[in-house]
Amino acid sequence: MNPRAHTPVTTTLRLCLHALLVGLLALAATRATDDTAVLVLAGVMTALYGAGALTPVVQPHTRAAAVWLGALGVVWLALLARSPDALWVAFPLYFLQLHLLPVRWGLPAVVVTAAAAITSFVLHGQQVTPGTFIGPLLGAAVAVATVLGYDALFRESERRRELIEELVSTRAELAEAERAAGTLAERERLAREIHDTLAQGLSSIQLLLRAAEHTLPADAPATAHVRRAREAAQENLAEARRFVRALSPPDLEHGSLAAALSRLSSRTSAPDLTVHFAVSGTPVELPTPYEVALLRTAQSALANAVRHSGARRAEITLSFMETSVSLDVVDDGCGFDPGSSDGMRHGPDKGGFGLPAMRSRARSLGGTLSVESAPGQGTALAVTLPLPLADGEDTTP
Repeated sequence: MNPRAHTPVTTTLRLCLHALLVGLLALAATRATDDTAVLVLAGVMTALYGAGALTPVVQPHTRAAAVWLGALGVVWLALLARSPDALWVAFPLYFLQLHLLPVRWGLPAVVVTAAAAITSFVLHGQQVTPGTFIGPLLGAAVAVATVLGYDALFRESERRRELIEELVSTRAELAEAERAAGTLAERERLAREIHDTLAQGLSSIQLLLRAAEHTLPADAPATAHVRRAREAAQENLAEARRFVRALSPPDLEHGSLAAALSRLSSRTSAPDLTVHFAVSGTPVELPTPYEVALLRTAQSALANAVRHSGARRAEITLSFMETSVSLDVVDDGCGFDPGSSDGMRHGPDKGGFGLPAMRSRARSLGGTLSVESAPGQGTALAVTLPLPLADGEDTTP
């Protein structure tokens, strides 16, 4: 028999059970040295028990275990018919039956074993006392309480072990998600810093050098130096733009903002939520910080719709106008009070982007965020960003 959990405690209990059964068989044999049948039956039962204990296929709730217990029971009954001292072997048999058989079979087997022990005591002409009945029955009760209690503790231990494993796995996934989120946030921060400082500065330098180049005579010695400086500034500006694009979110690496929003809509669509995406107006190329802000806003709005609103339909519209670009996200969910919970949808959004974060993104680019919602009325969110002034490629870093 292999135990379910190979721990020092269970190993010790198994050894004690083995020693108890073999010791009781030895006791029955030594008290009947003049009865060869008792000696043979005790030896056969000891050998049969050892064979089953060492056989890997004898496991709880298996046919092999039932057959083995049946064989042990038959030999024990034969031994019990020859010697009243075999009665005490019933006690380790109780534990074996309860451990190896299902409860619906183990309990009847214990009752039959106890009845056989009491009947044998009476048939052998021993003095009948209250202890004749109380002893086997009390032993059976102790065995039942012990084994069932152990099984209950074992199941509880398994549940706790599974819970601990789940918590460890969840903690690892959370740590990985936090690292990924931190990496993306740092990439976006660097992209904004490069765009707002280095790229803007190079763009201004290029414009100033171009103006200086136009004011200088074509044959002036300084004109060539100004031209080379302007070309160097233009090359560095292009390099800064490449850095900004490289640091943009992965969804924007292989396509436009519209393509990224379309993929987001397809990924978010589920049996309980249908997301539609549309583009209005003539698309124009947007600076990376604009694309990042609009994409993150759409991701946050859809995440809130999935987790909190119970919406069945959502609409995302990207609109290009003469002087601005706007993103509208509308859902038919349960709605909320925009003035409550610090402006977060349906309570603090610990895992995503709340309304304050959306407003901060829009404000940093000179835009605005508006939210219309009420309990039971769905939610409409709109972010509007002013388009950069067009002056050739030099004014849209």
